[in-house]
Amino acid sequence: MRSRLNVIAGMGLLAATIFPIAFCETASAAILVPPGNRHVEQPNIPGASAKRTRALKTTYEAKYRKIYNLLKTDGRLRTKIKSTAAAYGLDPIHIAGAIVGEHTYNVDVYDRLQTYYVKAMAYVRQGVSFDYKGESIGAFVKKPEFSVCSQFRDSYSLWDCRENVWNAKFRGKTVDGRSYPNNRFSAVFFQPFYAGQTFGLGQINPLTALQMSDMVNRISGLPKLDADGGNVVYKTIMDPDLTLPYVAATLKHAVDAYRQIADFDISKNPGITATLYNTGGADSRARDLARKNASRKAAGEEPLLPQENYYGWLVNDRLDELKTLF
Repeated sequence: MRSRLNVIAGMGLLAATIFPIAFCETASAAILVPPGNRHVEQPNIPGASAKRTRALKTTYEAKYRKIYNLLKTDGRLRTKIKSTAAAYGLDPIHIAGAIVGEHTYNVDVYDRLQTYYVKAMAYVRQGVSFDYKGESIGAFVKKPEFSVCSQFRDSYSLWDCRENVWNAKFRGKTVDGRSYPNNRFSAVFFQPFYAGQTFGLGQINPLTALQMSDMVNRISGLPKLDADGGNVVYKTIMDPDLTLPYVAATLKHAVDAYRQIADFDISKNPGITATLYNTGGADSRARDLARKNASRKAAGEEPLLPQENYYGWLVNDRLDELKTLF
């Protein structure tokens, strides 16, 4: 599979920021990242996660047990996870790990899956639009600065390019007399209700859903998403039947990026895929690792393996228990 994600070399900083290009197929087999954690102890958990957990008057362990018990007691959900994972060529433990991590360190899970269906319909009725101070995302990406992105047809490359243009041309800058915040693209245009929004069982960000739309359409047959259709985007990421393919696509993208950019096979380490699900930016992180390892190889040193963060560490630490779900 080829995906236009890497940056063009030798075209200067701005070009490297804006233009994705195709993955190169590796001539040899990727290095298998072995199961388990590279860190002996769990890396530091961000203060924001601790603050949320204190505000809920709960603990990480209690939140872990709550999401684990939902997965354990809901046979239909486990069946959906298994069938979705199979469609994307993943072990279901990757999807379970991503979900467990989100609900342990970010939001608390609802007690029943039915609540997510109810919330999905509530967003549809409420009405959702993606904009910044009245400027819709549809109008914003028609600005001439985004013309470099018109060459891309697949949704990941298109929205990845647009995000890179935002960072290079608009973030923290004044353009045509209008100032734009020094904040992430997704935070400025894709959080119409409040900050820090990810939604649903998989805690998907609306921008991530738009990026993964073509892969989900191709593999799962779901309709393609449109940024001007905010209601549909929100219903998709809130509805468990619709959001699981987007969770799987995000994980699949991470596995492909590390294999084809950094020459690592992370498919046997759900702690690494969970880490990338948590952090985002799998392809840029793979590029960073590839650059470091190229320097190490030139110096005759062993390559660095991908490492888990606090979120992925938990998944690997609880792997035996999570495997019993499937």
